[in-house]
Amino acid sequence: MFNEVMQYILDLGPAVMLPIVIIIFSLFLGMKFGEAFKAGLQIGIGFVGIGLVIGLMLDSIGPAAKAMAHTFDIQLNVIDLGWPGASPITWASQIALVAIPIAIAVNILMLVLKMTRVVNVDIWNIWHMTFTGALVHIATGSYWLGILGVVIHAAFAYKLGDWFTKDTKHFFELDGIAIPHGTSAYLGPIAVLVDTIIDKIPGLNKIHFSADDLQKRFGPLGEPVTVGFIMGIVIGLLAGYNLKDTLQLAIKTAAVMLLMPRVIKPIMDGLTPIAKQARKKLQAKFGGKDFLIGLDPALLLGHSSVVSASLIFIPLTILIAVLLPSNQVLPFGDLATIGFFVAMAVAVHQGNLFRTLISGTIIMSITLWIATQTIWLNTQLAANAGTLKVGEQVASMDQGGSPITYLLVQALTLENIVGFTVIGIIYFAAVVLTWRRAKAYEKAQQIENTEKSAVSK
Repeated sequence: MFNEVMQYILDLGPAVMLPIVIIIFSLFLGMKFGEAFKAGLQIGIGFVGIGLVIGLMLDSIGPAAKAMAHTFDIQLNVIDLGWPGASPITWASQIALVAIPIAIAVNILMLVLKMTRVVNVDIWNIWHMTFTGALVHIATGSYWLGILGVVIHAAFAYKLGDWFTKDTKHFFELDGIAIPHGTSAYLGPIAVLVDTIIDKIPGLNKIHFSADDLQKRFGPLGEPVTVGFIMGIVIGLLAGYNLKDTLQLAIKTAAVMLLMPRVIKPIMDGLTPIAKQARKKLQAKFGGKDFLIGLDPALLLGHSSVVSASLIFIPLTILIAVLLPSNQVLPFGDLATIGFFVAMAVAVHQGNLFRTLISGTIIMSITLWIATQTIWLNTQLAANAGTLKVGEQVASMDQGGSPITYLLVQALTLENIVGFTVIGIIYFAAVVLTWRRAKAYEKAQQIENTEKSAVSK
């Protein structure tokens, strides 16, 4: 009975499931029902809007990506399912239904022990942690090691939410919000590593251009909708489209640039009163601690620099896939949401598209390489869910290309010691730098708060 109820709730999807969780959470915080219902409804509407815009991208850019592969005779034999394909087969795994209470328990324990400030309300995206557990289970044959995978991924994700507070607050202007989920969270440290290296290279560290710079320099021709239109033309030409299809694609990509920031607004309108109420209640109960509400990385997609980077990386990711040695994965399902992969990098680089191009290229290369290594695990996960024909293979860039998942699987199986060592060294260095960066920001904030307190007295 419990399993059937949980499965029914999961099948509602994030656009329904998240508002329900938000309404319950808001009532628990003491908000009036009318205010809680309105906030939840606005968030649901916002996610429907995001779904429509992503659907527009998938319907227009998906065929263009396939056409590009055909035009340039790209021989990549395993299709990327993307998160729309990976999440359902994850929820169908043996670990799925226990993963939700486990991830929630990890969050509560970390809050009690003061190991995190993130109060996660985004239950749907626990599928990321579940995916790691499911692949560990398949790789090792141990259900309990799979559960351990969920626990480790969950704990690490909540810490990532803490560590990137500087970026969510100051760059994305999401005060009181954390993003402890998905590709945006776990790929952020790689951007920190790249940023640190570039800072030490004379000349290179002076190069800067952003979406705002383009707009200032080129006026109307540099505005986001114009950039989207131009990128649509480029993608259409690479796909070998005729003039009519190229122009239609260009208008659609321009529409994405305009609509994506606007569909995020209802979510922000719904979240603002909840975030204020949550911080007020939690701070009063736990001695003034500055808590963060953990939410979906889709909130990051509305920033103009993220949308610009997304459109640039659609053809660039296909090029990387072609040139990357030993890669077998054809990017497809995640192309429409490529912004998830580079969103935190955009913030780390403060909107500098030059640095984002460098770190994004490294991020996508690592993602595709790992996704190739996990093809057999993804294929088995899909086969267990009953979604594959005999002989078919599938991959996923989102989560299937995750360093967290890969390193956990390799640590427990040691199938590829060289790959484990190389990815492990790179990612460990990236995480250490991210931790140090977060600590420096925290110290600076404490000094600032102390100075403000002294002035007020």
